Amino acid sequence: MQNKIEYFLFISFSFFFKVIGLSLTRKFSIVFAYFFYYLIPIRKEIVINNLKYAFPEFDTKKIKKISFKNYKSFAITFTELMHMSHISNSELIKNVECINLEIVKKKYEEGNPIILLTAHFGNWEYVATSTALLLNLPVNAVMKNQRNPYITKWLIKTRTRFGNEAIPMGVQIRKVFEKLKEKQIVLMAADQRGDEESIRVDLFGRSTSVFPGPATLALKTKAALICAIPVRQSNYIYKINFEELSLENLPEDLEQKKIEICQRYSNYLQKIIEKNPEQWLWMHRRWKH
Repeated sequence: MQNKIEYFLFISFSFFFKVIGLSLTRKFSIVFAYFFYYLIPIRKEIVINNLKYAFPEFDTKKIKKISFKNYKSFAITFTELMHMSHISNSELIKNVECINLEIVKKKYEEGNPIILLTAHFGNWEYVATSTALLLNLPVNAVMKNQRNPYITKWLIKTRTRFGNEAIPMGVQIRKVFEKLKEKQIVLMAADQRGDEESIRVDLFGRSTSVFPGPATLALKTKAALICAIPVRQSNYIYKINFEELSLENLPEDLEQKKIEICQRYSNYLQKIIEKNPEQWLWMHRRWKH
């Protein structure tokens, strides 16, 4: 019953945002930001502590300012996601500026499998859809199922309406390997915390575990790793700079190769976060392990 009630509320908001349009939808997000930051401060302490870890040079006032902006950023992403089931192809493309997209096209035409490395930054949902529309090619997006199965089903339907395929994490990860062997494009968000026994890299001067999947798959399939992180601009346009992650001069040892690739991505991600810290998803315990 709880799942059904949550889904009903979710669908109701989605329909409401369809009626008022994308511009007003974004303005409405400030209501969510205030509600979950001040009235029901879900994960607020985690966000503040993460920011303190990452930016020890910032005083308390600046940390709190960024943390509220972080809630506002997530609220914008969340409301945009609920609007995605109604957005048109042309409207979506108007909200995205892709830089160096020809890198993806060139690699694909040369017969190379491609892993697009994104992050929970800006509106990460726009990466797979905009890439697929602009290139007229399907993108296989790896996704994590939600606790609520009704919302998971809605997300899959929304993410695949532009011709893409959603691949749930877990046992179906073997399907990712199959797609890469078929020289297709796979999208993976590789910025979340890995298991305690996973590969460790440096992020903001602190050791942290990471998900090694993209590195492992790239080495096995010889796939190109292309970073694609959407950065929200002041006019709500998402600028996505497609940049290939170098796989040259790697160590000889296989495990060390994986660590080096993960570290290179971590370094790239940190540079993006430092410029717009409010746009990364700080709401999980990134340095738990």
